[in-house]
Amino acid sequence: MKRVLLYVTLVVGAVVTVFPYLLVLLTAFKSSGQLHTTQPWLPGVPPTTANLTKLLGGEFPHYILNTLVMTIALTTGQLVFTTFAAYAFARLRFPGRDVLFWLFVATMMVPVAVTVIPLFLIMRELELVNTWAGLLIPYVLGTPYGIFLMRQFFRSLPAGLEEAARIDGAGQLTILLRVMLPLCKPALGTLAIITVISSWNSFLWPLIITSDEQTKVITVALAALKVGIGVDYAQIMAGGLIALVPMIAIFVFFQRYIVRSVVLTGLK
Repeated sequence: MKRVLLYVTLVVGAVVTVFPYLLVLLTAFKSSGQLHTTQPWLPGVPPTTANLTKLLGGEFPHYILNTLVMTIALTTGQLVFTTFAAYAFARLRFPGRDVLFWLFVATMMVPVAVTVIPLFLIMRELELVNTWAGLLIPYVLGTPYGIFLMRQFFRSLPAGLEEAARIDGAGQLTILLRVMLPLCKPALGTLAIITVISSWNSFLWPLIITSDEQTKVITVALAALKVGIGVDYAQIMAGGLIALVPMIAIFVFFQRYIVRSVVLTGLK
């Protein structure tokens, strides 16, 4: 009986989780008429690709390209700068190291909405509003979560590896690049996947800092589809499907790295 209840609970949870994605898929292939004449959980007969064709024939591919560029830039910056910062917090000894680290990690408790206005004012004073630099700079140098993740992994590596490298005459940078980083591939893969997902789904900061078509990303473009009277929900769902496909593919193929991030941050 316990096993039956367990499986029933898991099935119900799976249905509740998957249903919104199924709704997006079904609605994306409905016409405006089918949207109002069929139940939301039933497919349109016959299905239509007009919504996808309309979006992909306009500016939407450009927004996808902008999102891809932003995601690659943020992921690259996160991997580089986060690794150096995490290694310093994990292995180097300097006054106030632990206090500085925990103060930095404590910023994760500050809501993003609280920092948006100060960040925008700083970007405005630097004349970086509506530019790629203004879009990327606040988050390309690393995040508290990423540094915490990499620090935990560095601390799990044997200190004897560094001592052996120092005996062989290796400097600090050589130890990091040639000894530690090859051992950090699982953690780096985890950080890369998490950064790609968060960057692709980023909405609030791109919405505030950009207004030009040249820097508009896919999440902002989706929000713009809802402006006005007589919203075409089928078209919005088609745009949502386009935005969802890369993320679903990443989760399916790299979910073990996402699960591993929980393990790395939860264990010493």
